[in-house]
Amino acid sequence: MLRNKSFVKRTRKGNIVRTVKEHYLRDDIACGYESCKHSVCVSARSEAEEQGKTLVGGIHPAAPLSASPRNSVQWGPHYLVPDTNAFVNQIDILERPIINDVVVLSTVLDELRGLSMVVYNRVRAIVRDHERRWFVFSNEHHRETFVDRNADESPNDRNDRAIRVAVQWLGKHLEDASIRPVMVTNDEDNLRKANADGVTACRMEDCLGVYTEFPELLDMMGSVNITDRNTTESNWEGYAEYLSPVQIQAGIKAGILVQGTLQIAPYNYLEGSIFAAFPDGKERRVLVIGRKDMNRAIQGDKIAVQILPRSQWRKAPSAALVDEDEDAVPDVDTKTEATPAAPSVPDTDKTNEGRARKRARVAGGKLGNGGSAATTGATEDGEEGHDELGEFVKPADVEDDSEDGEPTGRVVGVIRRNWRSYCAFLDPNFAHKGAKASNAPVSVSVLAMDRRIPKIKIRTRQVDVLSGQRFVVAIDSWPKESRYPHGHFVRALGDAGDKATETEVLLLEHDVPFQPFTKNVRADLPPEGDKWLLDVDRDQITSGKRRDLRHIDICSIDPPGCTDIDDALHAIRLPNGNFQVGVHIADVTNFVKPNTAMDKEAAHRSTTVYLVDRRIDMLPELLGTNLCSLMSNVDRLAFSCIWELDQDATIVNVTFHKSVIHSKASLTYEEAQNRIDDPSLNDSITNNIRDLNMLAKKLRKRRIDAGALTLSSPEVRFRLENDSQDP
Repeated sequence: MLRNKSFVKRTRKGNIVRTVKEHYLRDDIACGYESCKHSVCVSARSEAEEQGKTLVGGIHPAAPLSASPRNSVQWGPHYLVPDTNAFVNQIDILERPIINDVVVLSTVLDELRGLSMVVYNRVRAIVRDHERRWFVFSNEHHRETFVDRNADESPNDRNDRAIRVAVQWLGKHLEDASIRPVMVTNDEDNLRKANADGVTACRMEDCLGVYTEFPELLDMMGSVNITDRNTTESNWEGYAEYLSPVQIQAGIKAGILVQGTLQIAPYNYLEGSIFAAFPDGKERRVLVIGRKDMNRAIQGDKIAVQILPRSQWRKAPSAALVDEDEDAVPDVDTKTEATPAAPSVPDTDKTNEGRARKRARVAGGKLGNGGSAATTGATEDGEEGHDELGEFVKPADVEDDSEDGEPTGRVVGVIRRNWRSYCAFLDPNFAHKGAKASNAPVSVSVLAMDRRIPKIKIRTRQVDVLSGQRFVVAIDSWPKESRYPHGHFVRALGDAGDKATETEVLLLEHDVPFQPFTKNVRADLPPEGDKWLLDVDRDQITSGKRRDLRHIDICSIDPPGCTDIDDALHAIRLPNGNFQVGVHIADVTNFVKPNTAMDKEAAHRSTTVYLVDRRIDMLPELLGTNLCSLMSNVDRLAFSCIWELDQDATIVNVTFHKSVIHSKASLTYEEAQNRIDDPSLNDSITNNIRDLNMLAKKLRKRRIDAGALTLSSPEVRFRLENDSQDP
């Protein structure tokens, strides 16, 4: 069935255009249930097998939903069908390995793609892991589940109705299997309409009640209304309301606002800046100083900024917040006067709370705004009465080297959030106060390991457990009435100070993927494993597509302890007096084919990361340190570049081709140098290294004479204890 789908969109220039696309509705879309007897579903599984989509761990990729899903007293055997709201707010819960047999509707995926590519990619990653038994049901292309938008219906209401219709259809389709699809939502209106339509639906907290063996899941619920009567929030006036997206775009287009990515100063978490393009084509820095002017924006957010009156521009360097206690962070909720090098809070006691407060002090500098005594770092509220101290400055009126100082601004809207998961620990002030009387959740403040991130409020039942631990939290919202953002607990990492825990914190904070390779990735490895041997027919040597260079004396030179030898080289003296020089790179593409699970995982990891006591591989160990490592005395596939150079190291000719090599020696830098210096050694490998060294010196001299810059980059290595593996 063919339909026309019409929608409007805004171009990069701000113009509104109408787009019409053909929309095909089908009746041959399977439900994803592995034992479904409907003819359409049986055919879908058969077609997938014919296309080579084999079972992964006994799970059919075209029908991964289990025949025996989780059973509950309320719903019996059931599949979960989260709506968009559930994914956006509770993705940390849904990522847990215990949440299986989930149906992801194409309506929800389309909404996620527009709302948050981060969440969208996380959902897609789970779907690719067939062990999780998640299935994407294309309800938007199914004849019986597609719905048109009504005249009086908003796009969001239409999508909610499409989700309810899809769940209703799945319920009828799976009726003979006695499996019930359960829609999960925290949207009260959607829940009410689902109940009215006879659709089985529940809130997220009711869904988690089924997992009684995992009570910590309730702590991971996104918190939207966190209040604590014991805090000083009663004195907080709140932040300014954001402009609407339409107002922001109009302001930028009219030259009233500027936009850029907020970067928080590492020495002062109350000072940020953006580099924005101005109407004259130049890029200038605009400072954003104080909590009030930052207006709920955090590190990495793309923001819209209005430039403040010239009387509030900065004329002198800002204050610095100097850390005195690395295990605590400052409580800077109160304003302080601008006494250079004075503590922001008096150090009146020797308790943890006192040390935490002592940690923040003003190191020097004042805000030059006509004699104001307020320090930049110690005043969270920023300056008040912007419009009373002068006119806001238009970007076109900003000049370089102005006598008024450096431009400052205030955030009037967030164009794109950059929230992520943060490693954190309990505020030591709260931890010192201590205990909870019951199992009821309490509101606490947690402090991110990244000092540029503000405190985050969460609700938890695990205060006693989390005290003294590192854990992961995520931000859910930041209401304008709250001084700090609201978030939720994700998972515990371990005790603070423990080597394994702090290493995991380091990897998470720098976004280094370190999880074990999935079964899908490992399935792309050669079935022979470490028993892989060269096959002249399979590896295209017989056909001539790959050259056999095993007769050449090739060697590798690497740092001590190197196991992933990715390059090797050789040099041969030719009869005409020239040199043949070859560089051979491990042919990884022979084992990693395009668009496979391994290819995508390697692209995601990008590189191998080296730590003091371990390494995080880009490829599985079988490839990285074995089959794609040009070790000595074994046949290895490579891609070779062969030069012909004359006596002056000038290139005469060059060729490129795939090859197979047999390295004769794997040397360290020291071993190679010893061979060069030892006159008693005159074997082929040693003479080749001497020729390479001679040519390298001539090439290096030519580069230096041409003005090349030489940079010194020493490599730091740690010598570890054998037992403890400590440096």
